[in-house]
Amino acid sequence: MTDTTDTVGVAGDRIRSIIERIERVEEEIKDLMETKKEIFAEAKGDGLDVKVLKEILKLRKQDKDERDEQETLLEVYLRAMDAPAPKPMAEAA
Repeated sequence: MTDTTDTVGVAGDRIRSIIERIERVEEEIKDLMETKKEIFAEAKGDGLDVKVLKEILKLRKQDKDERDEQETLLEVYLRAMDAPAPKPMAEAA
């Protein structure tokens, strides 16, 4: 007869170990997210703009080339919006 912890070739103790490790990591992530929230609250209390801080974090995750490309496109799009609209051909004549 087979051991009850071994069903279809899978060791129950191994599954339990993996699940418990994942649960511990999830708890750590939850604690870290709470800490992150507290840091943002502290920054806001110091008069800093949390939205801008989050944008800085996002930019720092990008590599320099990607960030430069995004900044260039942003500048081009903003200039395009400010440029006067071309006149229709009938008015130009």
